Amino acid sequence: MKHSEAREYPDVIAFAFWCRKANLAILKKKFLQNNPIRLGRGIVFHIAPANVPVNFAFSLCFGLIAGNTNIVRISSKNSPQVELICSILNELLQSTFVKLIDKIAVIRYEHSNNLTAKLSSICNARIIWGGDKTIQKIRKFQTSPRCVDISFSDRYSISILNSQAIDNITPQELSKMASDFYNDTYTMDQNACSSPHVILWLGENSQRGKGKFWNALFKIALKKYDLTEIKAIDKYSKVLDDSITSDKMAKFVNMDNVLMYIELKNISQELHNYRGIFGLFYTCEIENLNQLITIINNKYQTVTYYGIDKKELTNFVIENGIIGIDRVVPVGRALDMDTIWDGYDVIGYLSRVIDIH
Repeated sequence: MKHSEAREYPDVIAFAFWCRKANLAILKKKFLQNNPIRLGRGIVFHIAPANVPVNFAFSLCFGLIAGNTNIVRISSKNSPQVELICSILNELLQSTFVKLIDKIAVIRYEHSNNLTAKLSSICNARIIWGGDKTIQKIRKFQTSPRCVDISFSDRYSISILNSQAIDNITPQELSKMASDFYNDTYTMDQNACSSPHVILWLGENSQRGKGKFWNALFKIALKKYDLTEIKAIDKYSKVLDDSITSDKMAKFVNMDNVLMYIELKNISQELHNYRGIFGLFYTCEIENLNQLITIINNKYQTVTYYGIDKKELTNFVIENGIIGIDRVVPVGRALDMDTIWDGYDVIGYLSRVIDIH
């Protein structure tokens, strides 16, 4: 976190904060608490995503914590965050953490079935980040019978907000809440699977509360967000496409291009097809959570919330046996990576238990 160049990238700082010594000690304690004797599975082949560059580093850490040797294939697309982390990692492996040098190989190559097949054949576990088609393709490569696959596929996330609660908070609290929502969305251009695309307004409707939220978010985005020409064009093109292909649009609001939102007439089973980019959001009012029972499917990953009882949300998921929603976190925590991800206990999957009697 002290690296001057790292400060230019919030996602790199977030990774550095996550893998600080104190947090790793907490993870170690949790890991050993119920499973005192575990070993890594062996070689883990990681296929890292292109849309969230820093995730390759989290994936690598998961493999290391579980006690494995790791081959991490990073995207062929150049990313300053990836280059920076790899540069720092290389420095550390040559000095402080030289013991780990044989446990880490970060590689980059263009699409090569032969190489992917070879790496798949020698590994004991694979972590596959990517779209559904990418995962299906990778799964076709033969692995050993005991090889374990963890697939992080296309997911979808939403935010559930209480407009009345927002109307009642102080200006300072509103600014903090809007800043947290900005961090959940704009910092990754809504590319992260845990970034919300849709805002569902739950509870007593307050137009004033909604207005306060949008204005506060707009002020922060206007100040902090780098809206390039290509982003603005892509965002507006997305709105035009939606206006042609969807009959659910009730209202479109454009706040100086930096923030746009579309009010939907109602929610439907196609809700997960509404995907925002670069500060484009979809909104809809719901009277109660039960309206989501037939809407939520296994595409849904994270629900962020504000002004909503966390217990009410978790009970809704558990009592109704919802097949989607793997995370319920407050606004501002959408991008917080953990060793429990997409419903997987990742460290558990990447290690094996030694049972001794």
